Amino acid sequence: MTAVASRREKKQAEEDELMEYLSPEKQEVFAHLEPWAEANILPLLKPADALWQPSDLLPDAAALGADGFHSACLDIRARAAGVPDAVLVCLVGNMVTEEALPTYQSVPNRFEGVRDLTGADASAWARWIRGWSAEENRHGDVLNRYLLLSGRVDMRAVDRTVHRLIAAGMDAFGADGAAARSAYHGFVYVAFQERATAVSHGNTARLVAAGGDAALARICGAVAADEKRHEAAYTRVVGKLFEVDPDAAVRAFAYMMRRRITMPAALMTDDGGDLFARYAAAAQQAGVYTVSDYRAIVERLVRQWRVEELAAGLSGEGRRARDYVCGLPRKIRRMEEKAHDRAAQARKRPTEVPFSWIFDRPVSVILT
Repeated sequence: MTAVASRREKKQAEEDELMEYLSPEKQEVFAHLEPWAEANILPLLKPADALWQPSDLLPDAAALGADGFHSACLDIRARAAGVPDAVLVCLVGNMVTEEALPTYQSVPNRFEGVRDLTGADASAWARWIRGWSAEENRHGDVLNRYLLLSGRVDMRAVDRTVHRLIAAGMDAFGADGAAARSAYHGFVYVAFQERATAVSHGNTARLVAAGGDAALARICGAVAADEKRHEAAYTRVVGKLFEVDPDAAVRAFAYMMRRRITMPAALMTDDGGDLFARYAAAAQQAGVYTVSDYRAIVERLVRQWRVEELAAGLSGEGRRARDYVCGLPRKIRRMEEKAHDRAAQARKRPTEVPFSWIFDRPVSVILT
């Protein structure tokens, strides 16, 4: 009974702490920072005329004519034939993730203090959310069109996965409704995710370039460059929170990291098995997104936000959060080493996993 009561008290204390992030005082922080966002965040967006568009990176039937378009499509198919199935699965998974944009736009629109209340609000925060969404929308479009032209994937299976993922939504904050409405926690999450997607697309570009598909490498590289720019925006926002409200910022950072950052497409499903787990295993195996990448992102954010230097203004809980976050890379590295040991053993008996996206062809992965 004592243990049960203790757990209840701990849970209640956690809920009370989260509710503090939804207080008028915390929302006022973002109202105060709006001029700063206008000057420092909005310039990281680019106008449509200055950005690449999917039609710039893929054959245009209107410009090339029937024969030219046919020839260009044959060239795409020939180059795509050399992309290994494991990398192709990762490319599809990345595209599915990008295509679930309607869900992702709804995430910052839940953050108290920065929401786009009207759908066309003139605040700097609302304009950022819409501009960011507009730029992100191009990513799914260009990857989808490439995969369609490549002839390598079952587009109906892919379309069903996208449909199901958008319908399922996103579970970045678990059952913690207050955390899902907190801009402190939310911006930490998005900063991490933008870095993760930049790494994933960048690694894919490197792998397909090595395989001879220069067109696909250019596409993935263009997407990765966008993600790096978006990463700069979100890490800049959180960095500012560390300046103006360090105790709340570091506690939010620790809160998110204790629950591990869940990938935005974690709820993707198909007709059988745990699709996301299989996709993640393929990404680890192919070197598209690995445990080492996760650890490197944590290290990068700790360094960028100068977490180790925090001292003044921290509560006891804030100091514990700082120490936890700063020690996390070492813990992940130990887990990484154990995972490598398990993987070395598992390589003797890899699992052949079929993916509906590639007509149920099996991909050899290590499920640890």
